[in-house]
Amino acid sequence: MKGSIIGCAVAMMLGTAATALAHHSAAGIDRTKSQTVSGVVKEFRWTNPHSWIDLDVPNDKGGASTWSVEMTSPAFLIRAGWKSSSVKVGEKVTVTLRPFKSGEPGGLFVSITLPDGRTLGERPAAP
Repeated sequence: MKGSIIGCAVAMMLGTAATALAHHSAAGIDRTKSQTVSGVVKEFRWTNPHSWIDLDVPNDKGGASTWSVEMTSPAFLIRAGWKSSSVKVGEKVTVTLRPFKSGEPGGLFVSITLPDGRTLGERPAAP
């Protein structure tokens, strides 16, 4: 019985460690490239552990593709000058990102240019 409990506990710890490692993997991101897209904000999620921006970006077929852009946590964004209201649904913005290697529309956030011309990144500007 004691061995079963210990075995179960070890299995749970290993499963949790594997999930945490996979969560923080950037294997699907092409960090050697930068891409800039302009579109209309479909959704902005100010959440932990990562915020997200979904943009409707015009495509070659005359429609729009939804681009999902993963950001850092609100705690880091606040230090970089963000507020939960910095991005609003319906605004036209320009986002620079590191694209997904798979070619799917989206990637890892680098910066955003808002309708008023301000540019925000995920980290504070260097002094």
